[in-house]
Amino acid sequence: MSLQLISPREVIDRYAQFDTVIDARSESEYALDHLPGALNWPTLSDSERQAIGTMYKQVSAFEAKKRGAAIAARNIATHIEAHVLDKPRDWTPLAYCWRGGKRSGALSLILDQIGFRVGLIDGGYKAFRAEMLLDMDRLARQLQFKVVCGTTGSGKTRLLQALAATGAQVLDLEALAQHRSSVLGAIPGQAQPSQKRFDTLVWDVLRGFDAGRTVFVESESKKVGNVAIHAGLLEAMRASACVFIELPLAERVALLLEDYAFFLRNPEYFCQRLDALTAQRGKATVEAWKDAVNQGDFASVVRSLLTEHYDPVYLQSIERNFVHYPQAQRLEIADRGAVAMGHACAVLA
Repeated sequence: MSLQLISPREVIDRYAQFDTVIDARSESEYALDHLPGALNWPTLSDSERQAIGTMYKQVSAFEAKKRGAAIAARNIATHIEAHVLDKPRDWTPLAYCWRGGKRSGALSLILDQIGFRVGLIDGGYKAFRAEMLLDMDRLARQLQFKVVCGTTGSGKTRLLQALAATGAQVLDLEALAQHRSSVLGAIPGQAQPSQKRFDTLVWDVLRGFDAGRTVFVESESKKVGNVAIHAGLLEAMRASACVFIELPLAERVALLLEDYAFFLRNPEYFCQRLDALTAQRGKATVEAWKDAVNQGDFASVVRSLLTEHYDPVYLQSIERNFVHYPQAQRLEIADRGAVAMGHACAVLA
């Protein structure tokens, strides 16, 4: 027998040693979150799980188990025919399901009987996630962050992208969260990941960093849209060295008009999003912004949003939350273009 029950900690330590990671849960469970690089081989699909669950409650546990076993056997056979027949003898898979191991255990038992060296996560996804969050705390303490600060529109994201292009280590939380981290930061047509998925995506990036090199990250608040930054990571970021980048106001306005061009194409949507600021800025101010939007005067609205709303709020928050902000390196960037961002990268290198 070569079936191995592996602890979540050992899975993390040995992750690269497994040839294939198999998620035996249903499609919706997999979509909510899954281990990095995992393939979805459902032992029971969403509809099958629902049908078996109904039978379990309305008929009997015994009848439900028999029916479930028959369905699972057919599904496992399909997965083996589709994905396993070409695998060599030394193929080393790792399997998991939610917690109890019945779904992944059934699959793993058959793979084991074939002769493969199969790993099964002890405690399943639930135990792995708990260990992963502990590991994120550990990684956050080990890494050397440099926090890129700057008022809205100053080019923080563009600078991070330019740094990444030069080979620097960059943690782009907004890219992982698919949100630009403000009231107006939702990206049309892009749904944010679940909280669990976001955590896994962040952890997967962190574990690939070299602890001996700086990791650049933006000065985020606790939440990026609807997802929250893990507390241990946020604490490490807020205790790290800062660099404050400055871009002329006219360039900031132009940058935001470029990056939020979807608002210009859909003024009605822009006005709907501005309504979210009514409680903070007052109805009269928001109505004035909406009137300007409807007249096509986007630049004046953006300028007013920056000077009257975003800048004061951001500066208060950064001073309150980031310990080393008062000693931040100041970096003036001439314009929003790629050349200027490249020069800024050279200063930070």
